[in-house]
Amino acid sequence: MPNDSVMKLANTLHRALIKVTSGRKGWDTFGMPVVKLTTVGRVSGKSRTVMLTSPSKFQETFCLVASKGGDDRHPDWYLNILKNPLVEVETLSGSKPMIARVIEDGDRKDLWDKIVLDFPNYGSYQKKTDRLIPIVMVESLPPVNEVIRSDNTA
Repeated sequence: MPNDSVMKLANTLHRALIKVTSGRKGWDTFGMPVVKLTTVGRVSGKSRTVMLTSPSKFQETFCLVASKGGDDRHPDWYLNILKNPLVEVETLSGSKPMIARVIEDGDRKDLWDKIVLDFPNYGSYQKKTDRLIPIVMVESLPPVNEVIRSDNTA
């Protein structure tokens, strides 16, 4: 498992690749689209940005795997979204605010099986750790009037 310093360096280099190529390179890796995910730090309250691959994409919804290379600890970005699921996602086509949700039990198994079938490295990460590697869907925010309606129906 790469240590935190190596992972941070890889993220820095990845962002630099996108910047120096004016976005022509770096938006896909290992056959997966790459997203730049910005969360709010759960302790600092500051913006935190990480580059992640998305093994499955459904229209404008991105699937993210909180594998951290099979580390026994959850990645910081995952812990951040547990506290505040509002995120910013940047892709080749631009940046937009989105909301993250963790995929729960039944739905998780089918999606995990598909991810591991398409990208076996995720299965090897799961074998390295006792923690269940979370799957997170990052989706468009609902229109404001839907949020207001759902808040008023309680």
